[in-house]
Formats: sequence, C-alpha cells, structure tokens
Amino acid sequence: MHTKNLVAVTVGLGLVALPALTACGSTDAKKSADSKTVTLVSHASWSVSKNVIKDFEKQSGYRVRVLRDGDAGQAVNKAILTKDHPQGDVFFGVDNTLLSRALDNGLFQPYQAKGSDLVLPEYRVDQGKHRVTPIDTGDICVNYDKAYFSKHKLTPPQSFADLAKPEYKNLLVTENAATSSPGLGFLLGSAAKFGDQGWPDYWKKLKANGVKVVDGWEQAYYQEFSGSSEGKKAGGDRPLVVSYASSPPAEVIFAKKRPSTAPTGVAYGTCFRQTEYAGLLSNATNTKGGKAFLDFLLTKEFQEDMPLKMFVYPVRKGAQVPPDFTKYGPPAKDPETMSPGSIATHRDQWVKSWTSLILK
Repeated sequence: MHTKNLVAVTVGLGLVALPALTACGSTDAKKSADSKTVTLVSHASWSVSKNVIKDFEKQSGYRVRVLRDGDAGQAVNKAILTKDHPQGDVFFGVDNTLLSRALDNGLFQPYQAKGSDLVLPEYRVDQGKHRVTPIDTGDICVNYDKAYFSKHKLTPPQSFADLAKPEYKNLLVTENAATSSPGLGFLLGSAAKFGDQGWPDYWKKLKANGVKVVDGWEQAYYQEFSGSSEGKKAGGDRPLVVSYASSPPAEVIFAKKRPSTAPTGVAYGTCFRQTEYAGLLSNATNTKGGKAFLDFLLTKEFQEDMPLKMFVYPVRKGAQVPPDFTKYGPPAKDPETMSPGSIATHRDQWVKSWTSLILK
C-alpha cells in the first residue's frame, strides 16, 4: 500500500518498484468492449503473481488488462472525471480516506461480490448498497532508521506526542496531506488522537520542531529517509518518515543480501488503520467480467498472494499471511481509526486548515 498520492506527484501503493504484470497506458473504453477482456484500473502499485492471475484467466475465460493510472489519489480523481465513459470495468485502490468522495460522486455501481460474507466484519462498509468490496488493510505509521538512533544513543519515538519533543527536532519527514494518501492518513491519525480541537495545536508543535513536508511517499521514503536502501544512496538525512508498518519487511525481503533483522522500525503509537476497496465502475462495458474479477479479489488464492506483492494484509477470514511478512512487519495492535462518516464530514476542511497552518 505504499505509493498512494492524491495527485500526479509520485507513487501509487508500492514500497518497492515491482514489475508490471500487464501494462496498458493506452487502454481506452473501446478495448473494454471485448467481452473476453476485463479491464482493471488501479494505482501504480497494483501487483499480483503471474500464476495467480493466470489461474483466474483460465478459470473465468477472461483476459485481464491492467491500466495503472499513477498514484492512488490521482487514479481516483481521474476515475471520477471519466465515470460517464470509464477507462475500464473495475477500479481497485480507493481507500477509507477517500472512499466518501468516490461514493458521493457515483463512481461505482452496486455488486455484492462472492465471498463478501467472509470479509472480517470490521472492514465491511456501505452495507446494503455494496458499491465497494473491501480487499486489503494496513497501517500508516512513522518508520525510523535503527542505525541512526543507535549511533546517536537516542531512543526512537513511539507516539504522536514523542514526535514533537526537542530531541527529535528536524528528524521527521511526512507527505503533504493534500497530495498524498499516507500524508492524509497521518493527519487523520493525529485528529483521531487529539480531536477536532486538538490536532492543529499538535501540528503547530511539529512545525516548530522542524517537520519537513514533501509531495508524496516516494520522495519522502526514497529520497529523504535515511533508513531506506534507496534513501541511503540518495543521501537522505531524515531518520523518521511517515510510511507503513509493512515497510520493514519489504526492506528485508528485497535486500540484495537479506539481513537477519529489518534495518527500520515502526513507531506503533503513530499508526492509522487504512483499508482499500475495489468496485464495479458505473457504466462499465464488461459488467459480467468485472463482477467475476471482483469475486476473484476475495478468493483465498488472491488474498494470500497480496502480502508479498503489495505489502498489505488480507481482509478475508482464514487467509494466511507469510511468516516473513508478520515477522518483520506485524500490524499495529491498537491503531488510530476513524469512521468513514467522520472522514467524510471533516476531511476537506481539515486538509484546508492543515495546508494553511503548515504550508503557508
């Protein structure tokens, strides 16, 4: 779930550059008219094992075409603008921070996917209408560079409040809440922690403590963060970054020489729970194929493939997670959460206030 930016500034959902399964930047609605092809519109970090997608194609009779449309927020906004003549049949990658915007704009048509009854209750939304299907979940959290804190004999921060302490001055980089899904999630997490009246004062403290804001996750994690492999190469000098609880296992699994422990850690007192959804696009050309694909996204095969492809957790009951994933990046035990209704009510005003407070 790593490169989710709301405008065309950076990355869709992926902590690492994963190879494209099917790329089709030139896909248009006419191609979707092929009844044997189902077109998925998603953010840049969509990824699935080739054998898994081949199983779907063999069993369903449909060929899958994937249109990666940049960052998650960018993809959502473009899908809304093109909803009358959609680019595909299914959209994957709208999360709980932006769900109300998609639903209010009529992006999806109702469909209750097979397997919906197996989705864990805490991730079910839009009950009765079934315009979206929960697919995965994860936690937006501050990550820290273990080597930096060891070298400086400094205890890593563990809570939102810690980040505003003098010993962490000029150490944190976060993403713009107006342009990045992780940045927005971090803002929502602080609002859940400190309340509607308290979060602005908290951010004033962060600003005074030297928080750095960049447009999106890729820039923050790959360029500014000293703890990532790419950040080291780029000369990143910030040992604290807003990322994901699942970022440490990616650092281990994709290392050229796998370390025994992750080089980065998670400040679990800073986490905000994120959930991603998929839906059948309004005016989709191949609705039958789109429905079959939504059913596929809830199969145990796909749900168990996700952790090491997109570094997210399954939402289906009984889906197993690879040991390496949980070993290096366990989910937060008590993350901040916020109901879709609360997000819908406050999000736009909070982002506007945050922008005035932090960026001006």
